[in-house]
Amino acid sequence: MASDEPAVKRVKLSEDEKSEETVDATVSSSEKLRFVTHWFLHRDTMAAARPNSLFGMGNPLLDICAVVDKDFLDKYSLKANDQILAEDKHKALFEELVKKFKVEYHAGGATQNSIKIAQWMIQEPHNVGTFFGCIGKDKFGEILKQKAEEAHIQARYYEQGEEPTGTCAACLTGTNRSLVANLAAANCYKKDKHLDLEENWELVEKANVYYIAGFFLTVSVESILKVAKHASENNKLFCLNLSAPFICQFFKDNLMKVLPYVDVLFGNETEASAFGKEQDWDTKDVKEIAKKAQALTKENTKRPRIVVFTQGSEDTVMATEDKVKTFPVLKVDPKDIVDTNGAGDAFVGGFLSQLVQDKPVERCVEAAHYAGSVIIKQAGCTFPEKPDFN
Repeated sequence: MASDEPAVKRVKLSEDEKSEETVDATVSSSEKLRFVTHWFLHRDTMAAARPNSLFGMGNPLLDICAVVDKDFLDKYSLKANDQILAEDKHKALFEELVKKFKVEYHAGGATQNSIKIAQWMIQEPHNVGTFFGCIGKDKFGEILKQKAEEAHIQARYYEQGEEPTGTCAACLTGTNRSLVANLAAANCYKKDKHLDLEENWELVEKANVYYIAGFFLTVSVESILKVAKHASENNKLFCLNLSAPFICQFFKDNLMKVLPYVDVLFGNETEASAFGKEQDWDTKDVKEIAKKAQALTKENTKRPRIVVFTQGSEDTVMATEDKVKTFPVLKVDPKDIVDTNGAGDAFVGGFLSQLVQDKPVERCVEAAHYAGSVIIKQAGCTFPEKPDFN
């Protein structure tokens, strides 16, 4: 931390005092932001990460990556560099990809990616991250479970037999990457069949930080609300990602139901613009949108909301209770950039890796930028064996 960090004395709470947080500090007005961020992150828990302290819920996908030829792209009407949802004509694509080419499998999906990255940044102990989502009772589901285990996260999937496991085919040709996603079982998560079960809810209760990507608003808003309300009522941290402009536009009602419980809101500049437009805010300025989003109604008033908007290679914007700050991203040589698709998931994962360890928000942003800079040098949301983040 910088030398101008204010001295903050934390008071350990007894069991019967946990509902009240006391911070004894002396700060000048110029230091107020740092005080707020320290207070925001203050929790009556161990600072070190522990198993199941980070919880994620979302759409699990098995990423299937392979170098393919132009004939394969043409057969399924794929562009060399594109992202699409699978249609009926793509049903056979996934099996053919496995049979015809040498493939690599990875546990994917936006939220699961972020939980994986957080675990990678933390390294030890394993299973800091817990993940819930729906898969099929099939071969791809078994592979997905294996890959999640290899990533050292505790994936507790809801397994059903009506839809196959969600998959995302990454068809590589040269430096191009054509993505075809088949959500399938990922769309079938059921609160009453999984989240409400005692043995599963116990894992939710173990966490102090929760993260859900906005994509899951299209699947089970009732599940999100149950987790979000638990976090709010127990003064834990609930984080949400806007995820895509269409979430702000077409799932606005669900988004606004959840937003009062959100302690940390993530998004990029495009999503921020879409969110501001749907709120009828007469501005396209990302800083102003972040400031306005921060000030929206919040259930748990003990924690001022923090809004974090990335802007690609431009500065990251963070709005707190009384200030908007910008943070320069790490510079990456354009020739080293392989794939930017996983950058957003990696940014969040890096941020969460420090948040769950009770680090100041500035440190969270540093870790987020580091993780993003590593992942864009890789194909897909993959990473080296160990991070180099000090």
